[in-house]
Amino acid sequence: MENKQPNNPLHGITLQKMLEQLVDFYGFDTLGELIKIKCFTADPSIKSSLTFLRKTDWARAKVEQLYIKTLPKFTK
Repeated sequence: MENKQPNNPLHGITLQKMLEQLVDFYGFDTLGELIKIKCFTADPSIKSSLTFLRKTDWARAKVEQLYIKTLPKFTK
């Protein structure tokens, strides 16, 4: 049985890729304003943010929601 998810925009996208695209698009300053979590505002880095987001489900959900909302803007 194949496990295809044609309607899932997050299928096949790693958290790291998601975060890198959001940081490239918004920068950590704007990202910290849009999602108010310390890993984006206090000495932010991809590595420290990934560590926090992998441990914190509610924060990861916020990042995923923002990614889905921003997805149409990435292709332009």
